[in-house]
Amino acid sequence: MHTTTPAHPADSDVLVVGYGPVGQTLSILLAQHGHRVVVVERWPQAYGMPRAVNFDSESARILAAAGLGDRIPSFSEPSGTYEWLNAEGRSLLRIEASQTGRCGWPDSTAMYQPGLEAALAERGARLPSLTVLRGHEAVGLTVTDDGAELTVRPTGDDSGAGRRVLTARWVVGCDGANSFVRARMGTGQTDLGFSHDWLICDVAPLTERTYEPNNLQVCDPARPRTHVSAGPGHRRWEFMRVAGESAEELNTVERAWELLGEQGITPDDAVLERHAMYTFNARYTDEWRAGRLLLAGDSAHLMPPFAAQGMCSGFRDAANLAWKLDLVLGGQASDTLLDSYTVERRRHVQHAITMSVNLGRVICQDDPAAAAERDASMLAARERGVGGGRPQGAVQPLKDGLLYRRAAGRAPRHPAGDLTPQGRVGRDGRTALFDEVVGLGFVLLTADDPAALLSDADRAFLEGLRARIVQVVPADGPAPGPGQVADTDGVYLRYLDECRTRSLLVRPDFYVYGAAADRDQLASVLGQLREGLGVLTPAG
Repeated sequence: MHTTTPAHPADSDVLVVGYGPVGQTLSILLAQHGHRVVVVERWPQAYGMPRAVNFDSESARILAAAGLGDRIPSFSEPSGTYEWLNAEGRSLLRIEASQTGRCGWPDSTAMYQPGLEAALAERGARLPSLTVLRGHEAVGLTVTDDGAELTVRPTGDDSGAGRRVLTARWVVGCDGANSFVRARMGTGQTDLGFSHDWLICDVAPLTERTYEPNNLQVCDPARPRTHVSAGPGHRRWEFMRVAGESAEELNTVERAWELLGEQGITPDDAVLERHAMYTFNARYTDEWRAGRLLLAGDSAHLMPPFAAQGMCSGFRDAANLAWKLDLVLGGQASDTLLDSYTVERRRHVQHAITMSVNLGRVICQDDPAAAAERDASMLAARERGVGGGRPQGAVQPLKDGLLYRRAAGRAPRHPAGDLTPQGRVGRDGRTALFDEVVGLGFVLLTADDPAALLSDADRAFLEGLRARIVQVVPADGPAPGPGQVADTDGVYLRYLDECRTRSLLVRPDFYVYGAAADRDQLASVLGQLREGLGVLTPAG
């Protein structure tokens, strides 16, 4: 199936409904390639209070790919230590987050969400093909033969005078838990049935103070509670609603200060910026694509906060979907490529939600006897040396989707579906993270001479995908020549050795498409990719 330009050009290539962090990131990733993106956001101004407070190494890499690399330190700080204590103050679990995670950024970063959104908005405003319509809400959606029509109006205006119809080739709902786009798609949801109410207190300390640990989970059956960094100059305390307590009783300024006072926080040394009841859920949407309509972020999934993967999962959605839409819009792929989006992202999200629920069942335990059993088990594990170190990954390798399928009997360590690591590399006297030096998009990463690996047809195919062809050489050898980078941190040559291969084809979302030990296998990898994309002609 070939993607063609509509007979009647649409107002935009992609309409994005919702301009939170996920909608912002997706819009930027698409507009960076020159695609015409229109965003509809119902609120006239960005929400001024934090919601999410953390992102991981992969999310930082995605934000950097969206042009925020230099801005990340302005609204964030490395998370540092994360510790669980029981009611008696004994340590059940202690995790030291690395300053250099798999993707070259810290394992965990605490952030102030209004600062993140402001940085994304400023980045978007510099892209000429991105238009944001704030203060407009979607009220109608019709799918046509070659796109979709979205009817919008000024938010809350029932007069009809301000209604307008926007047309696009694709519509992506990034419009949250009560998604308008999802409702029009009619897709079902799977609910894991795990939910609790928590009081969130966002605080701005008036005096500097060192918190040790920087992030704390108190597994107290009398009232589980959390205390974490929310970015520079901001802290968050969370208190679970317990039996016999109504949400109305808990969600008051007086009760918030009473609970904060028990933690040593008073109006004399802090400002309570916000208190709010938050009910977390655990569910995911069954299908994330219906023809020209797609979903990303909270419109596709909701999860408890305990693995800090809600917003991070949305960033992964944006990174996965953006490069696939880019190829479809550019004519390098059939729109059947978008079917892999649900397959790949749903499996990832299922794992993240399950992990979050399992952590939540441990943390939210309010039965004293069950909590005592939990404590004994976790304390015994710590005595055996279990229960520390770096955090468990919330994302597993891709198992299905657009991945190279190797022949039986090949090398046992086949990395297709892996998230590639990122380290520093050097070229032309500059040393920086790989993405900054090499650039974004498909990457053919090899320890061999590309000239000996690629036929003219294969090289032309990669050039048509705007792929980067990079030979990695040892950092202690001769200076890298054209098309080469020095493996400054030793990340890439070691990773190739671990994979027992010589070359990797990496997708634009940083996941390995396939590995090749020699020229013939690389030809097979590229041949399968051609078939997977489904169309090889340039856009008409």
